[in-house]
Amino acid sequence: MTTTPDPRPWQIKRLAAALGAEIQGVDLNHPSQELADALEALLLEHQVLFFPNQHISVDAHVALGEFFGPLEGHPNIKQNPDQHPKLFRLEASRGGIADEWHSDITFQAQPSKLSILHMVTCPPVGGDTMWSNLYLAFEALSQPMQDLCLKLTALHDAHPHNHPEQTSIHPVVRRHPDTGRAALYVNEHFTRRLVEMNASESAALLSYLTQWVASPKFTVRYSWTPGTVCIWDNRCTQHFVINDFEGERVIERITVMGDDVQAAGNVASYEPYVRQGPLSATSRHDRQLHFHLQSASTR
Repeated sequence: MTTTPDPRPWQIKRLAAALGAEIQGVDLNHPSQELADALEALLLEHQVLFFPNQHISVDAHVALGEFFGPLEGHPNIKQNPDQHPKLFRLEASRGGIADEWHSDITFQAQPSKLSILHMVTCPPVGGDTMWSNLYLAFEALSQPMQDLCLKLTALHDAHPHNHPEQTSIHPVVRRHPDTGRAALYVNEHFTRRLVEMNASESAALLSYLTQWVASPKFTVRYSWTPGTVCIWDNRCTQHFVINDFEGERVIERITVMGDDVQAAGNVASYEPYVRQGPLSATSRHDRQLHFHLQSASTR
């Protein structure tokens, strides 16, 4: 019988009132299921974890991720064939700066559960990353706004990766499968449309919600040092890279897939809003949703 490592000898420092903790005293270069279980318990509490001075090897990085679930390098970012197929490398000089708020790969029907990043190279100043607590973002909405959001779904796509045809619909408010808490699940990078509203209504509400998520009171900001490993829960956080630096910034990341997105409440049985009647100039606002629904009906 195996036991989960006791995390009490680890030094755990909370970084913000909203979320985030820095962990000292753990060695990620020797992963095990017992270690992964202990990390997962801390992740459910803090949502994003930082481990300085790890300098983790690629093999250990991948092995650690596999204890949490199936891995996917990235569905749309081309990789060097010499790299591990379950890991992808982002270099700032090649456009690897995720400077919009997002949760990873929400354009897929089963998006990412969590991500594990190794900061290989970073500038001495700048290039920090911010995370937002999606539980708090939902809980701080007024009751009428919560009630409305609980009834809605949203269309996500991979347009930032030049694949607008890759689409999925998720509830605007989801329930975390492990904590049971409700989280606001729309983001400025991948969410295109509120399905049950017309285009102008959707634009107004979606703009409000995606800006609300970025409110400073929901966030933590982390300044990197080379060798730091970070683990975050994509089911209840969003993140944003601050594009304020000069020089190279290189990360290696693995993505744990297989999330099953469930609504936090009873989504209303409203019909998707697709403009009826003859085509007009404004019909273009409904075109992507129309094609998604048409494709889904033929599967």
